[in-house]
Amino acid sequence: MKADKETVTRLLKTARGQLDGLLKMVEEDRYCMDISNQLLATQAILRRANREVLGAHMHSCVKEACQDGNIDQKIDEVMSVLDKLTR
Repeated sequence: MKADKETVTRLLKTARGQLDGLLKMVEEDRYCMDISNQLLATQAILRRANREVLGAHMHSCVKEACQDGNIDQKIDEVMSVLDKLTR
């Protein structure tokens, strides 16, 4: 992985903490909108972590493939991820 591991690790640990908090909220039968807002916050952190990973991929792996003249596979990989993000 070419992304900044410290940044991605910190974001994922934060998301894990939020998931633990969400489980507790559900177990405690907390207010639906509070749970929903926490879910949105967790999703935002995961999107940010994914953006870090994808950005690093574009700046390293895709850039290398472009320089080597072997870009088609990398474009297909990125398009596959973009397709999943837009579902």
